[in-house]
Amino acid sequence: MAGYTLSGKIVDLLHDKIFSGVVEIENGVISSIREKSDVEDQYILPGFIDAHIHIESSMLVPSEFARIAVLHGTVATVSDPHEIANVLGMEGVRYMCKNSQKVPFHFFFGAPSCVPATSFESSGAELTANDIRTLFEQDKLKYLSEMMNFPGVLNQDPIVMEKIAIAKEMNKPIDGHAPGLMGDKAKKYIDAGISTDHECVTLKEALNKIRCGCKIAIREGSAAKNYAALHPLIKQHPESVMFCSDDKHPDELIHGHINEMVRRSVELGYDVLDVLRAASLHPIRHYGLDVGLLQKGDSADCIVVDNLKDFKIKSTYIRGQKVASEGKSFIESAQVKVINHFDCSKKNVDDFSVKASGVKINVIQAIPGELITKRLILPAKIENGNYVADPSEDILKLAVVNRYADAKPSIAFIKGMEIKQGALASSVAHDSHNIVAVGVDDASLCQAINAVIDSKGGVSVVEKGEVSLMALPVAGLMSDKEGWKVAKEYSAIKRQAIKLGSSLPDPFMTLSFLALLVIPSLKLSDQGLFDADAFTFISLSEIS
Repeated sequence: MAGYTLSGKIVDLLHDKIFSGVVEIENGVISSIREKSDVEDQYILPGFIDAHIHIESSMLVPSEFARIAVLHGTVATVSDPHEIANVLGMEGVRYMCKNSQKVPFHFFFGAPSCVPATSFESSGAELTANDIRTLFEQDKLKYLSEMMNFPGVLNQDPIVMEKIAIAKEMNKPIDGHAPGLMGDKAKKYIDAGISTDHECVTLKEALNKIRCGCKIAIREGSAAKNYAALHPLIKQHPESVMFCSDDKHPDELIHGHINEMVRRSVELGYDVLDVLRAASLHPIRHYGLDVGLLQKGDSADCIVVDNLKDFKIKSTYIRGQKVASEGKSFIESAQVKVINHFDCSKKNVDDFSVKASGVKINVIQAIPGELITKRLILPAKIENGNYVADPSEDILKLAVVNRYADAKPSIAFIKGMEIKQGALASSVAHDSHNIVAVGVDDASLCQAINAVIDSKGGVSVVEKGEVSLMALPVAGLMSDKEGWKVAKEYSAIKRQAIKLGSSLPDPFMTLSFLALLVIPSLKLSDQGLFDADAFTFISLSEIS
């Protein structure tokens, strides 16, 4: 690689200064940095890092994710591959690693700690403690991914503690996931070795965890948006903050990434160097990432911006290679191999009927912009002895279907999806990724689910008996198509979902978390209705 120079105002996060100068780059490495007064009117700074993301949630394979992310100044991600791990185990994790190596981008994958997430659902694979050790030793993964089984930590579950012990033995950071955990329980969880948390939804919770010694990844993704509540941490505890998206759908990724959080933070008046440290320095140091910080001898992983206000990205460099400039990505698409695990048969309409056993039912309340739900007890609508949806009251039927084997669908009811006709279905259903669907009638529900089964993965909309489908052939989670095409296709089917009557900005995103049992309060797995607060199954009918 031929040598070249970049000139402008250089942002030095390690020495807390901004100065005019020239950066000389040779063979992908910064060979020198020297001060110079007459430079281009631009800023050179370290590239941005997403401190916690599931690449699978972009519906793109890593190589396609990178092609878009570099446009926004992202040069690296701390990536938890537990979505594909729940489907395909070690094969899935290694698939992500192999695909990511096809492009100039820094992907740092963790070893998924909770596959399956709980014992109360059916997943496609399991990762044991020995598998975790293998992923660290042979595959050189960087950290232990989010420990979602916080009850297991608090109760000293032997399997959970063995995984944590292996990470400690190998000096690997351990990511946390403990929504709502406070006080002594939070301290016990963090004292076990947990070093981060991205699930805080209130400032009080985040401050409590910081006091316990935890770093906070402020999350602003497609599903959960916690920046508005947590941004005061940037001033109150600047050394303890990172930025992350957690889940980023393709239609949003094309418009922005970590750069948006940086821009918003500076707009709110926070010190620009504190903000940029949260976006790059802190994740690099915390996880020990091999990413340059704009110092002599570093890998040339940097971005050039017009100014330090709107952070419009002029160009992005990774290992000295210019990968994006003026809105154009120079990373070429890589060939995508399709792997999957999808073994259930199509369903019949009768499979979704539920005999009534009481006049009141437990109902899941969806909350816009949050992963958490509430538990409601509401009067049931009963027809011909069966519980049915009541669209006039926004009480819809929810179903989860085991995609790894033939089994009877699990049924519950949900309020907050607001669709007035038809049904939606998706094989993106955190974390085991069975099929989750919501509908106003059993026929539409069955039709939407069968469309997903036919394609062995995807998202579907049924409107007046007509089916629209976006296929996700890679593990039932990701497309094998070019990134911008996927974004366009997803935008279109999302608009169709909203046309059914929902006011949610992304009904599929809300739907995808309704089977995530480790997030309170009420969720549905393929095995039944689950109370995440009590961590146990409960009955659909409520005896009062």
